[in-house]
Amino acid sequence: MKNLITVQELDFVYPDGTPALFDINLEVGEKEFIALIGQNGSGKTTFSKCLNGLFKPTKGNVFVDDLDTRDKGIIKQLVTKVGYVFQNPDHQLFNRNVWSEIAYGPKNIGLSKDDVKERVIEAAQVAGVHEGIFDTHPYFLDKGLRQRVAIASILAMRPKTIIVDEPTTGQDVRQSIEVMNFLQHLREEGHTIIIITHEMRIVADYAERTVVLGQGRKLLDGPTREIFAQPDILEQTFVEPPQITQLGQALVKKGLPNDVLTVEEMKAAFKK
Repeated sequence: MKNLITVQELDFVYPDGTPALFDINLEVGEKEFIALIGQNGSGKTTFSKCLNGLFKPTKGNVFVDDLDTRDKGIIKQLVTKVGYVFQNPDHQLFNRNVWSEIAYGPKNIGLSKDDVKERVIEAAQVAGVHEGIFDTHPYFLDKGLRQRVAIASILAMRPKTIIVDEPTTGQDVRQSIEVMNFLQHLREEGHTIIIITHEMRIVADYAERTVVLGQGRKLLDGPTREIFAQPDILEQTFVEPPQITQLGQALVKKGLPNDVLTVEEMKAAFKK
């Protein structure tokens, strides 16, 4: 599996002197679905912004397709490699209508008018943004649609990796499932997906790999099932496995495995 992002001994300190990340090493491969979890203040968002060049390492390196994010003048290349969808789409959307929003990135990197049009239509179709709302101001749309517009604006740059910060925050169950199924579809189409979330049920259902941060350090990194089977370490960053996993762990003495992720797995374990 080809590495799309390589992080080597990453430290990050904010301009005011506040340290945020310490000695993080990580590799992100093609077509992965990764969850980045940890308590508030653990460094998740800071780390994710280092992955696409929004933040530059204080020490160490982040390579994106062999591009060093600390190099000057590569931002237009980086935005075509790693896309970032903010937790609140309102922090990302700023154009007068949906068309302009999706077209902004391709225009900004100097694509021709025809290429921009092709990118907008392609990204809108993939993201489920109907052409009938192209002339609508994004703020007149519901949050679910605004988030799809934000994702479409990223897809228009055709990045291999897409980072989504808290994809289900502020959405009901139906909307959350729609968003996560859409991200899963993007993964199946060849994208690498990284989500930052506090929703452990979402992590269990969708993420094959989970990275746990605590106080700016990488505590765990591995298959999600194995990560949730280590509650003592998760407790250090105030993360609890899904309730069904906790139930299985509480019943280990009864012969149940400690890495149950779904109700179906629990039923199967009881039948054995």
